[in-house]
Amino acid sequence: MMDQERPESEMAGREREGSLESSLLQLVQDHNQTSLKLHQQTGTLIFSLLGFCNFDFNSITNPNCALIVIVEEKAKKDALRSAIRVSDLLVDTVNGGVHESFVNEKRIESEIRVITSTIARFTKQTDQWLAASHGLNTALKVWFLFI
Repeated sequence: MMDQERPESEMAGREREGSLESSLLQLVQDHNQTSLKLHQQTGTLIFSLLGFCNFDFNSITNPNCALIVIVEEKAKKDALRSAIRVSDLLVDTVNGGVHESFVNEKRIESEIRVITSTIARFTKQTDQWLAASHGLNTALKVWFLFI
């Protein structure tokens, strides 16, 4: 079934399954919504104040200019938090894969030990059967020589 034929709810559900891509997409959507809310709350004020501020950040005397700086600092902190979250998600994804590989490696090593011991046991049994059949063959040859 093509993606175009699937209902939107099914496609949206598939995108929210917990993969890295869906987590990053959710992160971007959250950031966009937060930015939009922040812009709606302070955007018109900032744009109306831009004409009154000289941006010498060492000496901000106008309280309206200080508000702009506070909003910019908040945006920087939000961006930093988002970057940290993306970094954490990437680390978790990589660590999850490494952990899974480690568990699989240990399971395979355990199975190899079991198979190796089984092979050793079968080799010993085969050698015993070969020795027994060789002894029987020798005994039959000797018996037929004396008959």
